[in-house]
Amino acid sequence: MNTPQTTPPRPTRVQPETVPDIPVIGAEDESHASTIYSHYRTTLSNRRTGLSEHRTDLSEFRTDLSEFRTDLSKHRTEQGRQRTGMAVQRTRMAADRTLMAEVRTSLSMIGFGFTIYQTFESLAKSNVLNGGNAPRTFSLLLILLGMLILVGGIWRHIQFALELRARRAEMSTSGLIHGTSRYPVSVSLIVAIGLLIVGCMAALNILFGLTLFGGT
Repeated sequence: MNTPQTTPPRPTRVQPETVPDIPVIGAEDESHASTIYSHYRTTLSNRRTGLSEHRTDLSEFRTDLSEFRTDLSKHRTEQGRQRTGMAVQRTRMAADRTLMAEVRTSLSMIGFGFTIYQTFESLAKSNVLNGGNAPRTFSLLLILLGMLILVGGIWRHIQFALELRARRAEMSTSGLIHGTSRYPVSVSLIVAIGLLIVGCMAALNILFGLTLFGGT
């Protein structure tokens, strides 16, 4: 992006001169009256010529100033496009952070639920505690709630990402942003889908006793 040049220099201010008085022709100068008046008109004409040249300089200055303002306006428009494009990227990253917060919550619930199930299952096999369905049910509920949070977060993230891409393409077509950078793949979404698969495996382990995690 080209930076506008400096402001064009202003022409030197003209100091007003006193207009010469109209010559008074005496009786002795009547024969030279035409010559005297001709010199007077020439002086006035030279003065008008100088003022005309100054007005021309001012006109050129206004033209240069107008072009400078036009370049400055283009520069500001370019900056506005870049700021708008960066705002779109910040919005996308904010959506990723929101999904990561949901992933952390879901991970805590799934991990805590499966840990409770494994702990009470080991104690029951060791005959330390009598068998019961309460720990198993509680663990399964925690895992299912964690998966529900993930499903809702993934669905909302995909919906928002599609809307953001459509809005970005619309703004790029309208010339509000450049839109030349590639829209990146959401790593948070990949992690969330992977955690959802892990949650499904944990739920299947509790429901059907499948040894999906290398258990015995």
